[in-house]
Amino acid sequence: MNVLDTPLQDAKIIEPKVFGDDRGFFMETWNRAAFAQAGLPTDFVQDNHSRSGRGILRGLHYQIEHPQGKLVRVTRGSVLDVAVDLRRSSPTFGQWFAVELNDTNHRMFWVPPGFAHGFYVQSEVADFVYKCTDIYAPAHERCIRYDDPTLKIDWGLSPDDTPTLSAKDAEGAWFNDADVYEDL
Repeated sequence: MNVLDTPLQDAKIIEPKVFGDDRGFFMETWNRAAFAQAGLPTDFVQDNHSRSGRGILRGLHYQIEHPQGKLVRVTRGSVLDVAVDLRRSSPTFGQWFAVELNDTNHRMFWVPPGFAHGFYVQSEVADFVYKCTDIYAPAHERCIRYDDPTLKIDWGLSPDDTPTLSAKDAEGAWFNDADVYEDL
């Protein structure tokens, strides 16, 4: 596998080795020893799978307690995946990074604990799967608005595009009012 740095401290793009022929392809999506050798996490406690249609935007989610690191990938379709560094002590605090994840490039994105995370579905449907380093703790879940004017995230939307949001996501906090991580 090839591990690429991103502009955000500790966030990584992972390009697995993909072996393909006229029958299809094979790839290893996680290997404890290979991840440990690359300095990536090896202790995951939960796997998740979501399916979303075109134009759905999920996020920007995080947990202020039980912060989750997420190893994310797309098994069907295409998304623009976004992470925002919420670790006040980080040199990239308040910065965001986006990467296209799809069923063709097979890339994975390591989103460390202390980051908000979200994605926008670009294809007709997308299956999004991810491994988490900590449990889901709904009492500690937080959300920052996707259209926050301080962050100015480029979701690749045209002026006519209005993403479909959950009620929770539509009522997310503004970045300047959001809970952030003081000691991560």
